[in-house]
Amino acid sequence: MNAVLIAVIIMLALAMLRVHVVVSLFIGALAGGLLAGLGLDGTLVAFQEGLGGGAKIALSYALLGAFAMGVAATGLPQLLANQLSTRIGGAGSKWLLIGALTAMAVMSQNLIPVHIAFIPLLVPPLLKVMNSLRLDRRLVACCLTFGLVTTYMFVPVGFGSIYLNDILLFNIQEAGLDTAGMNIMSIMAIPALGMLCGLLVAVFFSYRSPRDYADAPLAGQPAPAEVVPFKVGVAVVAIVATFAMQIVMQALDFASDGLMVGALTGLAILLLTGAVQWNQADDVFSSGMRMMALIGFIMITAQGFAAVMSATGQVESLVAATAELFGDNQFAAAGAMLAVGLVVTMGIGSSFSTLPIISVIFVPLCLSLGFSPAATVAIIGTAGALGDAGSPASDSTLGPTAGLGTDGQHDHIRDSVIPTFLHFNLPLLAAGWAAALIL
Repeated sequence: MNAVLIAVIIMLALAMLRVHVVVSLFIGALAGGLLAGLGLDGTLVAFQEGLGGGAKIALSYALLGAFAMGVAATGLPQLLANQLSTRIGGAGSKWLLIGALTAMAVMSQNLIPVHIAFIPLLVPPLLKVMNSLRLDRRLVACCLTFGLVTTYMFVPVGFGSIYLNDILLFNIQEAGLDTAGMNIMSIMAIPALGMLCGLLVAVFFSYRSPRDYADAPLAGQPAPAEVVPFKVGVAVVAIVATFAMQIVMQALDFASDGLMVGALTGLAILLLTGAVQWNQADDVFSSGMRMMALIGFIMITAQGFAAVMSATGQVESLVAATAELFGDNQFAAAGAMLAVGLVVTMGIGSSFSTLPIISVIFVPLCLSLGFSPAATVAIIGTAGALGDAGSPASDSTLGPTAGLGTDGQHDHIRDSVIPTFLHFNLPLLAAGWAAALIL
């Protein structure tokens, strides 16, 4: 039995049994390494070496958390929450809230690329609003995850530029396929439609019924900040500057450092203008870093898991076995490659980390099976994104839980992971399969 497959199954099973995600990832990695013959020492060495790869991600998230809490101290999130709260009671209140949160998730990937940092500072003040609307938080988790994932896999701006251009097309070209002149948005449009179908099912069928929650106290949340126009204006300037700095870093080919530099730029503006007082800065920023610390630690552990999976050398054998099983059958081979992508990403928790692993194997396999260049890009792009929604270790599920679970009434696995897995991975798998055969 393939060690990578066994490791992912063990990790997911433990997470489903409410074992902490960090522990689940470690035990899964240990089992995979031992089954692959790495031995205890070899497995632990690979795991420890992988941890370093997640340190940069964790630091970026910590700085984003500090920046987010600094913005919260200016009163901007409270102002937005108040504006939404005043509109409660009308027939369209539910749709206004759902639409606003989905739009914010979309903009967090390109227009204001703060990624998931906006969720734990904007969503908690809205929990009472959701309670009064009897809104199912599983639906909100689906809306947030839809915006986080669909945007980067379809729109080549911000995080989407990194995923589509710097990682997807680059690695495919490195593997021997010419990608010059390809319209990446038209290729990924079919998979994106699959994500949209999943969202519509969640909105209009799965979670349309009311669900009751208690107005419980929020854990670890600061007192509502006073809304001061000057500070709100500075916060808007800081957000724009954060976005602009990431664009500049991307233009200078330092896109991977854009989050850190952008967050530091925003923090500097908040401090130098006095929007955040110097004597309050330490408390504000420390609480922001604590807010994102768990997510960052899980991402570090996920990188260790990924390193062990790579060290086993059995990702390649999993793909080779798949190719041998289906031979020249394009229909079956496309489905199998997408399933492999799902398994790998579910374990690693990052689409961005999955693509370099599978591209070098999938490109020659697709060419040998007669897939067109566009179909090859669609298969690999979809295989990378599959599993981001629905992975216990993915920031696309950890982020919604960080906001929706602050009052203890939203379970990470049952209310974020399982709903997003069912509503996005299944239609995305079907849409990617269709794209492989149509393009």
